Amino acid sequence: MQSIKMALKAIGGNKMRSFLTILGVIIGVVAIVVLVAIAQGAQTTVISSIENMGTDLLSVTIRARRSNPVSLDGLNKLSEDISIAYVAPYTTVSGTVKAGATTYDDARIIATSPGYDEIRNLTLASGRWITAPDMDNRSFVAILGSEAADEMFGTQDVVGEIFSINGYSFQCVGVLESNGSSAAGSQDNLIVIPFTLGQRLTNSTKITSFYVSAVSSDEIGFAQAAIENYLNSIFSSTSYYSVYNQTEILSTLNEAAQSLTLMMGGIAAISLLVGGIGIMNIMLVSVSERTREIGIRKAIGANRGSILRQFLIEALVVSVMGGILGLLIAWGSLIFLEPVLNMTLTVSPTVAGAAIAFSMFIGVVFGIYPASKASKLKPIDALHYEG
Repeated sequence: MQSIKMALKAIGGNKMRSFLTILGVIIGVVAIVVLVAIAQGAQTTVISSIENMGTDLLSVTIRARRSNPVSLDGLNKLSEDISIAYVAPYTTVSGTVKAGATTYDDARIIATSPGYDEIRNLTLASGRWITAPDMDNRSFVAILGSEAADEMFGTQDVVGEIFSINGYSFQCVGVLESNGSSAAGSQDNLIVIPFTLGQRLTNSTKITSFYVSAVSSDEIGFAQAAIENYLNSIFSSTSYYSVYNQTEILSTLNEAAQSLTLMMGGIAAISLLVGGIGIMNIMLVSVSERTREIGIRKAIGANRGSILRQFLIEALVVSVMGGILGLLIAWGSLIFLEPVLNMTLTVSPTVAGAAIAFSMFIGVVFGIYPASKASKLKPIDALHYEG
């Protein structure tokens, strides 16, 4: 306790110099905590968005260019497998969307089939989804996202309203509930039309992408096997298609995000090392200024260990003060950044503890040399020192 009191007195004796020394540690701790929190927040946001799409989701992409034997009939037969709940092909359609004199430029037009809403967890606010008769008759009907309805008609009560895509008249039969924006994008600007009509509008009969949902996350392996068996029966090579398992994507993404978090923490730790160099530099100056004091203490009986301990504790107090202040500033910064970045940012107890422990470690490591130099001074030389 006496050594800690002496350390605080020495730090208070030259406030500006002590502040600049502590500032290096503060910056290092703030950098570590804030960067790691942002990396973890981004990881949580992205993974949450993917999980909201369902851990029972499989995405299939067909790469065959010349011949593509995947058909709606084939997908309907695939959906009869006991491990599969829904199958839905989809394609994007480009076009000009107008409602009266209003043109909606931000529309994202998707052509798909019944079951797509269940696979992608879309909920209707009003009206109905695409039905089998719509597919059979290539009906000019559409489901609008909440934003699309507002932008075109100024209201979401638009079931039965007429609008046009590339000059073709469509009737709105349903409106989706708003889901806002996420890392996976927004569904609010969607316009959904029957897949068969989309094929007609794009002059293409090929199916290049489709989603499959398993009956449960436990059955996803069986569902993937059923898809691969179906595709292997119509393609001569597995290079013509890819099957993406949502669970595998989550696992890979999680590993990549953890690596990114470690990398960002490591980069931030470099600034804390720079702060440690500042501690060593100031401690060397302090030893030089207090040489006579060291000589007097040794002359009246202080041993090498007590001198070493005194200067190590000073370095440790500086680093701990910097660590605590840095942690408080980082916490305040995250509160400010959370609404700006639109993600949840929290100070992990593990990260906070690691940052404080690392700052203490830096203080000890960079304080050893000055403390050792002070403890090795001979009393007679120290007393005769002229600073």
